Amino acid sequence: MRSVRCPTCRRETPWEGNPQRPFCSDRCRVLDLAAWADERYRIPGEPVPAEPDTPDAPGGPPPGRER
Repeated sequence: MRSVRCPTCRRETPWEGNPQRPFCSDRCRVLDLAAWADERYRIPGEPVPAEPDTPDAPGGPPPGRER
């Protein structure tokens, strides 16, 4: 049976039949998701400028939003 290392806790876990793969558990999967949400992980590259989302910003609100 093929196994992989959990990217969160580094424990060996089976690949086949594992609904949380590549993680060993739901806990490790959620911890990884939380790290992305907290911006502890980043993808290298140029920063993307933020779009104005306030009615006072130059250009007005984003498309689809009424003033």
